[in-house]
Amino acid sequence: MIIVFGSINMDINMDVKRFPESGETVLTPSYSSTPGGKGANQALAAARAGAKTAIVGCVGDDGPGLRILSNLKRNEVITSGVAKSTEYPTGMAIVIKEKSGENRIIVASGANVGVSSEQAPAEILHSKNLLLVQMEVPLEQNAVVMKTAHDNGAKVILNLAPALTIPKEMLSLVDYLVVNQIEAKQLAKSLGIDAKKETVKLAEAMAKQGKLTCIVTMGAEGVIAVSEDGKGWKIPSMELENIADTTGAGDCFCGTFAACLHEGRSLGVALKMATVASGLSCLNEGTQEAYPYLADIEEAMKNAAEATPI
Repeated sequence: MIIVFGSINMDINMDVKRFPESGETVLTPSYSSTPGGKGANQALAAARAGAKTAIVGCVGDDGPGLRILSNLKRNEVITSGVAKSTEYPTGMAIVIKEKSGENRIIVASGANVGVSSEQAPAEILHSKNLLLVQMEVPLEQNAVVMKTAHDNGAKVILNLAPALTIPKEMLSLVDYLVVNQIEAKQLAKSLGIDAKKETVKLAEAMAKQGKLTCIVTMGAEGVIAVSEDGKGWKIPSMELENIADTTGAGDCFCGTFAACLHEGRSLGVALKMATVASGLSCLNEGTQEAYPYLADIEEAMKNAAEATPI
């Protein structure tokens, strides 16, 4: 089983012709509210990719929290590890999307600050399970859960998003690190690595220092992955004619990648399937509702480029 320890939010989505400048107000005729949060997004993506998945997190005792949990359950995500806070409301994210498909996001943590490592007991963090974490819940709670999983032999995937500084000892608990190019540079700088290096060299340096596999997502340029032994792969992104929405594509990648690894697929295949899934998610509006099912991914894989050594 995949254990996702992470955030649960309600997303408020607004489409604009262009992003506002500082001090400027931009009008838009409408908005929508959809379930989100990196933890919930990645859990749903993993479940749709065919893996038994449980989420551990916290929502408010309110309508948005109830709606999000109902949606996760409909998608076969186990939610028994989600707590309800009477102190904080469900987390909220404001997602502003420009006509080009690019987005800007502001997150109010809300009940996510109340997530506790005690919600993920040691008996579920064992070698047959996989732990997937992000950076939208308290760092110290992530660290405890990651150490327990690591000590018990469970594989740990860390999606360092949003980009925050983490201690080197915490990085030593990670088997697979997933970052985008901005996050890669920020992490490299905090680790004393020359952030001006090209992406492959950054990935190599971080993989070696952390004794892990470093995966860097590069949007339209694809994905690069380098393991501790220096072996690397590059996976081109899908060729997309009509991009509807890039919001949540990174979460789709992480959830699908975790599912593929957990189901025993090789690293190269897992990377390819995750890249295809994240591409498919950009073809439709929204986040969770745009995530593809395993059958969709497998069909699109027939025409997708293979992972190549670098």
